[in-house]
Amino acid sequence: MTSVILCNYIVIAMNKSHQPKIFNGAPLQVAIRSIGNSKGVVIPKIILEQSGIEEIIEMSVDGEKIVLSKPKNTVREHWAKDAQDLAKAGEDKLVLGDFVNKEDGDSVW
Repeated sequence: MTSVILCNYIVIAMNKSHQPKIFNGAPLQVAIRSIGNSKGVVIPKIILEQSGIEEIIEMSVDGEKIVLSKPKNTVREHWAKDAQDLAKAGEDKLVLGDFVNKEDGDSVW
């Protein structure tokens, strides 16, 4: 079953210090394009610059709006430090043990 979400607006959340430079608060209309089995829009460079959005966005739906915003944290941002902290605390041992299957001993890999 395929579901379709129809929205009337695309909202780009911007840092409050960034003010629109060329659009004077008027909504900018962009075409929705087919991209394989999906749909997408091209976000103008000036909008990306004003929002501070670079490579990754967070996307959510708020009523009839699709909201794109700059991620608060990047994925796995603190994983390396967290792993080091676990190792220092001695809590980095395998929880499930080795994943050796006894019946695989004669298998040729």
